Amino acid sequence: MLDTSARLLKLLSLLQAHRDWPGPELAARLGVSTRTIRNDVERLRSLGYPVHATPGVAGGYRLGAGAALPPLLLDDEEAVAVAVGLGRAAGGGVEGIEETSVRALAKLEQVLPARLRRRVSALNTYTVQIPGTAPQVAPEVLTTIANAARDHERLRFGYAGHDGEESVRDVEPHRLVHRRGRWYLVGYDVDRRDWRTFRVDRVRPRAPSGPRFAPRELPGDGDVAAYVERGVSTAMQRHHARVLLRASAEHVRSLRLPLDVEPVDAGTCVAGLGGDDLRGIAVWIGFVGVDFEVLDPPELAQHVLELADRYRRAGGASGGRQAGGQGRAGDQGREAR
Repeated sequence: MLDTSARLLKLLSLLQAHRDWPGPELAARLGVSTRTIRNDVERLRSLGYPVHATPGVAGGYRLGAGAALPPLLLDDEEAVAVAVGLGRAAGGGVEGIEETSVRALAKLEQVLPARLRRRVSALNTYTVQIPGTAPQVAPEVLTTIANAARDHERLRFGYAGHDGEESVRDVEPHRLVHRRGRWYLVGYDVDRRDWRTFRVDRVRPRAPSGPRFAPRELPGDGDVAAYVERGVSTAMQRHHARVLLRASAEHVRSLRLPLDVEPVDAGTCVAGLGGDDLRGIAVWIGFVGVDFEVLDPPELAQHVLELADRYRRAGGASGGRQAGGQGRAGDQGREAR
């Protein structure tokens, strides 16, 4: 009887940790036959756990949602993570979750072993949280996005831009990122054929979710936090510019520069960048090392022309001095121009 109870707990833990489990894989994990797995699933159902079964070669078992929330099995690290997370959530950040977080934390601490309670208490005591002023996000929006990312399902949503105008987006969600009190969604925009970062407080999900998709590789080194940091830092700057670069999007991305790159064709791309000074942006574009054309704003194009004239005058004066006094060196100077 003890072996059966221990096996049921292990089976329940596996079902809670993964979305779908093939019967033979569960049997191999527990060292029993598939018939025993079927019997154990029936025992869990009798205890109120809604375990769904799908027949066939590609079938398996899935723990579904029931009328009541069944007990969850957490290991030590998971229990500490949940307790600390609830403590942080009690300080705000997600709309309407403060009070419920406190209630859930009280229930969890009541059953935590003493060794874990001390760890949680130390973390909460010696960690200071400064409340943010960022807009709060509804929990159902976060869970909708997280579920779509987990299940690799396209997400359709209305999105309010900086100017307040709303557009409809069709996105393959990749990750949710929490940065300085704000939530961001990183995903591949299907219509724009490029990666984008969205503020979740501006997202309005639309049902139903779209078709499933094959996950894509995030550009660069795959560091989603760094990707969001670059995009958000650019968005917060005073001036924003768009330039047409005479290089492929893949090449520009490989440079790991703070640019929002959108491919045009195999040999060109449009890059978005920002800065607090248009003259500084004009200088910085030259560091990319490829030919370019300013798309907007027009004032940036004027700064680029002024900068080009200044460089041309500087090069001309240097070349003239070399030509007057150094013969062959002067010829080399003129060739360099």
